[in-house]
Amino acid sequence: MFHTSKPRRMAFAAIAVGSLFSLAACGGGTSSADSGSGDAGSGDSGSASKTIAFSPIGLAIPAMKGLSEGVTGYGKSKGYDVIVQDPNMDPQKQVTDLTSVIESGRVDGAWAIMIAPPAAAPLVQRALDKDVPLILNGTHTDYGVYGLEAGISFSTIDYETQGTAMGEELGNCINEKLDGKAEVLYIESPAGTAGKAEQDKAIKAALAATAPDAEIVSTVIVSDRAKAQTDVGAALQGNPGINAVMGQNDEGSLGALGAYASAGKELPCLTETGGNDEVLAAVKDGKIYASVALQFQADMAQSFDALVAMIDDPTATGVQLTVPQEVVKADS
Repeated sequence: MFHTSKPRRMAFAAIAVGSLFSLAACGGGTSSADSGSGDAGSGDSGSASKTIAFSPIGLAIPAMKGLSEGVTGYGKSKGYDVIVQDPNMDPQKQVTDLTSVIESGRVDGAWAIMIAPPAAAPLVQRALDKDVPLILNGTHTDYGVYGLEAGISFSTIDYETQGTAMGEELGNCINEKLDGKAEVLYIESPAGTAGKAEQDKAIKAALAATAPDAEIVSTVIVSDRAKAQTDVGAALQGNPGINAVMGQNDEGSLGALGAYASAGKELPCLTETGGNDEVLAAVKDGKIYASVALQFQADMAQSFDALVAMIDDPTATGVQLTVPQEVVKADS
């Protein structure tokens, strides 16, 4: 059971929500990995500056490594030390490491991109009881919180808007390059991924409305780039006429490009979401028609600032933020 010595408005129902994987890198700064009990970062150095913990889903993911560096550099510019943790895609480790620094009093606040939001509900309660503000991915319902309250803020992606833009841009490419007809490979997110249902519905509706003669002939589940390349290659062997790909995130899209290159074939139409530096370079080169690029540098600033505002005023009600996004094309 949750500790409830303070009148926190926590819901106890189970929550079905996945983790946030569609992320783009941010630049600048340096980072220090920390397990929650070691000496990395400078939260226990006795300096006058305040300290926050930052927990991405795993530093082995380039986007997460870049984001952690951006958070560290931005925090330094605001007079904050940043302890960067590396849960390495392990939701229990993430909760344990964050709980450790919160319980120890090492941090004044924490920002986490939770791998499994339902597993974080006890962590949220403990941070609220310890008066350690949090900013988390998703919305309050993902964590069993009844509504916005002092000490906790959230940042989410508008998956319907994102999906609509992805589907429209693939349809635009099909109309522009393939006379409105295409065999489409649909790369989809794994079951349980945050926003999957909303995004899939929006993508398919927008694609059907924009290019009604396009047909989805094969579907694969997005994974890391190497597996995506293998899976797209297998789909291409079974359906050699595929000439348009809904690439999903950066890794799926780059894997698709690799598969077509290995097969010695051109891929006329590929759209995706994410927008890391490699993807944006491919957009500029015309290899990717469009990327619905998540503006995580802007989100990093607004999220960090929201956390600082809660640290400065513990009575301030938290906020619900939305990650900015922008359609990027070769001519934009």
